[in-house]
Amino acid sequence: MKNLTIFLIPAVFLTATVWFFPQVTTLPPGRLELLPFTPYLTMALGMMLSVHFHRGRAFFVFLVLAAAYWSFRGHLNGPPTGITPTVLFQTACILVPLNIALFAVMRERGIVTVAGRLRFAFLGLQALFVGWAMEPGHVTIQQLLSLRFTENRLLAGLHLPQPALPVLALGAVVVVVRAVRRQSPIDASLLGVLAAFAVACNGIGTVHVTPVFMTAAAAILTLGVLKDSYNMAFRDELTGLPSRRALNEQLTWLGRRYVVAMVDVDHFKRFNDTYGHDVGDQVLRMVASKLRGVGGGGKAYRYGGEEFTILFPRKEREEVLATLEELRRTIADYQMRLRGADRPSSSREGKKLRYGSGRGNGTVSVTVSIGVAESGADRRRPADVIKAADQALYRAKGGGRNRVCT
Repeated sequence: MKNLTIFLIPAVFLTATVWFFPQVTTLPPGRLELLPFTPYLTMALGMMLSVHFHRGRAFFVFLVLAAAYWSFRGHLNGPPTGITPTVLFQTACILVPLNIALFAVMRERGIVTVAGRLRFAFLGLQALFVGWAMEPGHVTIQQLLSLRFTENRLLAGLHLPQPALPVLALGAVVVVVRAVRRQSPIDASLLGVLAAFAVACNGIGTVHVTPVFMTAAAAILTLGVLKDSYNMAFRDELTGLPSRRALNEQLTWLGRRYVVAMVDVDHFKRFNDTYGHDVGDQVLRMVASKLRGVGGGGKAYRYGGEEFTILFPRKEREEVLATLEELRRTIADYQMRLRGADRPSSSREGKKLRYGSGRGNGTVSVTVSIGVAESGADRRRPADVIKAADQALYRAKGGGRNRVCT
């Protein structure tokens, strides 16, 4: 469930759009005249941010959305009638979700790179296909686009063509899986984009629905780009913890009472020299996962290298020592199975190996030393508290490691 929180922002924005839509008709006439152009403005903003932050996948999704909306504006004034508008609408309803799913699966490869140029060409080929499908003589493809799987009353009332429904469903599944695995705000926003686009297409016959929900789709993806860029600056990529920069930001508005704990992985250089940097990274991720679950109101940060920081706002030293001691024991007791060529891809199978008969084979124990300091009259600045915690950490190291010192 914790991994699903990444969908919170798209869900909230989409819900707010649904709530706001009935208020659209109450807008002054001047603003209503601008409404059809708001999707273009939002998409242009998103494209500029995508270029600035080198987010090629988002850029191409914006491009696909812009092409679809431009086609709707140019050929549809309501539900499609005639061969050209109908084929254009049907292909857009299928190709846009298909492209969103494909870009969710693809890796980030830039915009003007070789991969980026190939993606431009791929979209260009799709545009040629749409133009070819609209030709009067291509009856077979037009019949396929108009195919009806069922005469169900609910589906019959949809403007969305029935061939688009499985594509939307499959696209949603692909996006959810990729977003949960990557924990990427851009991937999570694509689910909101799919939902908003589906509503925009299905509401093609209702005034204001298409521009409002196309704007929502572009805005959700724009927020995803911004959140992803924020994570780059304030979140450590290896461990997923907030970075030192985020810690420094947090320290600027702390109150007078707080505790800082500096956590250092014992003999970390030995792990790297003995097992290689891949295992060293595995150690850091494991320790970070334990720190992330620290109790007592603490929040963990990656300070740098093998060193972490835990911040306890509005706490005193004696209130957090038991929590830190429990954290130290949890890490020391954990048997970390080294990843090898036979490492299962499933985390569930990995747990079976960790706690099953293979526990004593191919596992290592990791310990940490922790230094603790609290703010006070002689430590008014956060830098002084961190320095005192560092000194306590050195005492823990000098005292034999795998201990908590104040």
